[in-house]
Amino acid sequence: MTTRELRFSRAMIFAIEEINNSTELLPGIKLGYQIYDSCASVPVAVHVAFQISNGLDPVFYTGDNCSQSGMVMAVIGETGSTPSISISRIIGPFNIPQVSHFATCACLSNKQQYPSFFRTIPSDQFQADALAKLVKHFGWTWIGAVRSDSDYGNNGMASFLDAARKEGICVEYSESFYRTHPRSRFQKVADVIRRSTAMVVVAFAAFGDLRLLLEELSLEPSPPRQWIGSEAWVTDTELLRFSFCAGAIGFGIQKSVIPGLRDFLLDLSPSKVAASPVLTEFWEDAFNCRLRKSATTDERVCDGTEDIKTLQSPYTDTSQLRITNMVYKAVYAIAHAIHKAVCQKTNSTTQCDKFTRIESKEVLTQLKKVHFSRNGYDVSFDANGDPVARYEMVNWQKSETGSIEMVTVGQYDASLPVGQKFRINRNITWVDGGTQVRSTKAKQATM
Repeated sequence: MTTRELRFSRAMIFAIEEINNSTELLPGIKLGYQIYDSCASVPVAVHVAFQISNGLDPVFYTGDNCSQSGMVMAVIGETGSTPSISISRIIGPFNIPQVSHFATCACLSNKQQYPSFFRTIPSDQFQADALAKLVKHFGWTWIGAVRSDSDYGNNGMASFLDAARKEGICVEYSESFYRTHPRSRFQKVADVIRRSTAMVVVAFAAFGDLRLLLEELSLEPSPPRQWIGSEAWVTDTELLRFSFCAGAIGFGIQKSVIPGLRDFLLDLSPSKVAASPVLTEFWEDAFNCRLRKSATTDERVCDGTEDIKTLQSPYTDTSQLRITNMVYKAVYAIAHAIHKAVCQKTNSTTQCDKFTRIESKEVLTQLKKVHFSRNGYDVSFDANGDPVARYEMVNWQKSETGSIEMVTVGQYDASLPVGQKFRINRNITWVDGGTQVRSTKAKQATM
């Protein structure tokens, strides 16, 4: 589990604990949970989905405190589209709702194939259209394209290429790769990029896949390239170390604020860490020590002086909460659906029957009608289980110290009329600080 994924899972726990302490949402009812790490593997995700579909989980049952021992009411996840598709095909026939925070493949909007699938992140259909308009807006008509060889990358790129053709954009090459491919594949794609005449590269790729390609490109200097990114990688701070990508621009999920989350993430005592294998792995990697002495290693034992507040890590970085908020909203959406199924409001008080035996199908029905606001962010789903598509345009800009920072330079709102969806409101820095693009520095550019 990456440190970013760890933050996602901890944000889920934070939201559940917040709800369990609430006097307004599900008062008197405690939500339980289990977290599985699929390691981005479809076979592992499928194995978990079958476990969930089998109903009762004896490990979950802790006594008379739970009226329904481990009957799964809903699933949050997956992070990727391909494992989400696999899970949805298994749990869908059992009417178990699934709410993903990061699976963006447009294919998942098909309710005939995925009737119980919802997501708090927009479908890639909107992003593909927005990326094509972005490329056209800056006058680029000759581009290269790379993608993850996955449902996310292949479907997203197909949608983008279709939209790009309609905008009169020509594509010099379109290459695919995946994290499990041999290094020779990444070398080939890197060579295609180096030899190409297209200065602009549009990358519809997952973070883990693109990182391997950028590492390959960093081994041998390439002519400057203007990178255009999809939301899966362009807002990932772990990639900012690739300085040759300075000037990259793309769409990201809106930044957000989750009050109290940072304190929760940093509230890790040695006893809490030791009680969790995942937290133990994170702690030992972060501080390069072992929580307990092993007979087979001479590595340093953690001595208690380790301070997570001093750690520079995607886990502790809450300055740009984007996908984390999608996790948070997914938890609240499910809680609201369960609330509607088991709670009744009489006069000014809300009564919830924690012994009501509800079926996941009821939660599924209520989820379709969910509409609420949390921390100023609206949550609702359309007939396809999709939210309203809103993005921030982000630009990788070099700071005065030479490091690369992620700067929000505009917005895209698919719900607005044509001509008003896209707004640029800050100066954009291009690759190498260059100005090869036609003038785009107007303070208010819209389309």
